[in-house]
Amino acid sequence: QVQLLESGGGLVQAGGSLRLSCAASGSAVGISTMGWDRQAPGKERELVARITRDGSSDYVDSGKGRFTISRDNAKTTVSLQMNTLKPEDTAVYYCNVMKWGAGYWGRGTQVTVSS
Repeated sequence: QVQLLESGGGLVQAGGSLRLSCAASGSAVGISTMGWDRQAPGKERELVARITRDGSSDYVDSGKGRFTISRDNAKTTVSLQMNTLKPEDTAVYYCNVMKWGAGYWGRGTQVTVSS
């Protein structure tokens, strides 16, 4: 079982920045992809960004050029730097980790971007 602890959400004005962080419990052995999903009210959950163990990453189209995902394999942490935030980025953001082929999600952290 992997527990994920997220931090860094909050309220920010449009154009501002936030950095989300997530720490996974236990050993780094077996962890492959790490990433972030989000779910806005009334919308389906969507992938925001993910990064493989070798550092390959991809992003939701709306986040390209604004979001940067990074990870520290030794510390089993993953971060999401979000710049030039827009009101449409408002959502609950969930950290996710794949370990030994099983997926784990955090409880989520609220990001609210005011216009």
